[in-house]
Amino acid sequence: MVLFNIEEVSEEATERSLIRNGSSENNDRFLNRKLDARHLQLIAIGGTIGWHPRTGMFLGSGATIAEAGPAGSLLAFFIVSIMVYLVTTSLGEMATYIPVPGSFSTYGTRFVHPSYGFALGWNYWLQWAISLPSEISAAGIIMSYWYPNVESWIWSVLILGILLVINIFGVRGFGEAEYWLSMIKVVAVISFIIVGLLYDIGAIPVQKALWFDYWFIQGAPFKNGFVGVFNVFVIAFFSFGGTELIGITAAETKDPAKNVPRAVNQTFWRLLLFYIMTIFVIGLCIRNDDPNLLDAVNNNNVAIAPFTLLFEKAGLKYAANLLNGVIMSAVISAGNSSMYAASRTLMALAHNGQAPEFLGAINYSGIPLWSLLATSAVGYGSVFTFLLNITGISGILTWISISLIHIRFRRAFIVQNRNVREELIYLAPCGISGDILAILLGLAVLVGEIYAAYFSAFQSGDSGSGWKEISDNLTK
Repeated sequence: MVLFNIEEVSEEATERSLIRNGSSENNDRFLNRKLDARHLQLIAIGGTIGWHPRTGMFLGSGATIAEAGPAGSLLAFFIVSIMVYLVTTSLGEMATYIPVPGSFSTYGTRFVHPSYGFALGWNYWLQWAISLPSEISAAGIIMSYWYPNVESWIWSVLILGILLVINIFGVRGFGEAEYWLSMIKVVAVISFIIVGLLYDIGAIPVQKALWFDYWFIQGAPFKNGFVGVFNVFVIAFFSFGGTELIGITAAETKDPAKNVPRAVNQTFWRLLLFYIMTIFVIGLCIRNDDPNLLDAVNNNNVAIAPFTLLFEKAGLKYAANLLNGVIMSAVISAGNSSMYAASRTLMALAHNGQAPEFLGAINYSGIPLWSLLATSAVGYGSVFTFLLNITGISGILTWISISLIHIRFRRAFIVQNRNVREELIYLAPCGISGDILAILLGLAVLVGEIYAAYFSAFQSGDSGSGWKEISDNLTK
């Protein structure tokens, strides 16, 4: 199979030269390059700091300590951080070389097979489009925390309308909204880490120094042994979901040859700092057998979430209200990202002849309006929520696919006797070896999800519900 020919590469090289020279010409003839480097970096970082009760940092992080202990959780998150690095650098290499709408779905069509790109693109669109109703429903529930007498659906409709307006006003509006929403999350995490470290060393008068005391109690530092680490490994994977947005935004980023590699390189280290340090601090300051760690997840209770508990122990009043506000920003951010990623993916499918042609239409502001409205329509309806059961593994399949596509991308250079070091602007440091490792880790996550879901039901004596449990776990 000819993966790409000289004429295609020549045309794309011309487009890339326009980017390097800072031309304002619309390189892909459709979208406007109005996202700055600061937008790209915060989108990549803040997009992974989630609210989800099972896998998000603000509510779900404590459950990892309860499952694997402080050291076991750190090990699991570190391993997944390596996978994040491998996938994002591979995607960054391709997105820098060919910054086109649709990113990896378009790459899948070109470098693997049109049917592969078709399946990957629609799968990715469903992943974000179907998560949109979930996000806005959560926003309505969170607002009910402060306004219990107002129906939550009213808030949901209002927030969806605000998100639609933000995205209609251009990619710059999306970028600015995402920048400041992500900044709130980043500030909250940094504050938590600082307060937690001060609390642990006894610098806050309300508590004597703990140091590593909780690392040497029952269940620590590796709780439940290998099984505990593996279970957290699966959870950690879902916690990092969203880093692939770098590829989607490349087509609308100023000077992608410069800004995409910068965002890719910084994302790994910042995610490592935020996630690893957060898990480390929770393990220092909260016992692994504290029932609140699991209750916060099982009951979606922000009042007993790790962030709230630590802030309250440090003497910060109204911690629950503050954290609820942060989670609200995380939900809106997730909805904003869902709408953006889904609309751009749907537009790219239309451009590739894999979706109705009208969905590829772009208005004068550089917005795929019909794709945006189609995605928003999903957000207004609950009839599509059943699709969650078939899109739950979308994140795993997407990451595995990115690595597979990158192998084919590199293979194309080899077949045509081309030198990647001479032609590529940015090189993934680990190359094809990194792709293979990322694929194996992704498959391990998939197998782990099936194992954990089915055998937990089997051990409880209800093996017939095993596949239902798998579906539920894969949609968390």
